Amino acid sequence: MNSVFKKDLYRYYGKNGEPFLKKVFRPLEIKYICTFRKANMCSFLPLKLFYMLRLMYFSYRTQIQIPARTSIGEGFYIGHLGRVIIHPDAMLGKNVNIGTGVTIGMENRGKRKGAPVISDNCWIGTNAVIVGNVKIGSDVLIAPLTYVNFDVPDHSIVIGNPGRIIPKEDATRDYICNCI
Repeated sequence: MNSVFKKDLYRYYGKNGEPFLKKVFRPLEIKYICTFRKANMCSFLPLKLFYMLRLMYFSYRTQIQIPARTSIGEGFYIGHLGRVIIHPDAMLGKNVNIGTGVTIGMENRGKRKGAPVISDNCWIGTNAVIVGNVKIGSDVLIAPLTYVNFDVPDHSIVIGNPGRIIPKEDATRDYICNCI
């Protein structure tokens, strides 16, 4: 767990590491990610229950709702505090950035029944919505206020509601910093 969380911290602070005062007064979104990682990876039941309760507390304080069983790769980055909802069956890869107001959810019926799979190096902008059993490729930028309920190929930008795909190499360059 410690190495995965250190990689998450690297996304925030880079190679210089976390400054001492930031350790003492750690931002709530980082406290949430740390507690999420502990609740996700702990197998000792009494300790897991403690981390689950702590996760519920931080969820209340931050309005971030990511269940402990959600699969999220290393280098996870939440840009700001505020409502973020991720379905427990969703899968997120490495180096994923999430903005405020993002919803990654499930469709309960139809041909896209299920939860999204988001690959590595994805940047998801403020108030974006990704729903259904869709595959989001690597190096994808999902613009703010975009609604995605379809598969997105690698190296793309998705913009608008309904979403429109614009192919672009290095779509997330300068958006995702301190990659793992």
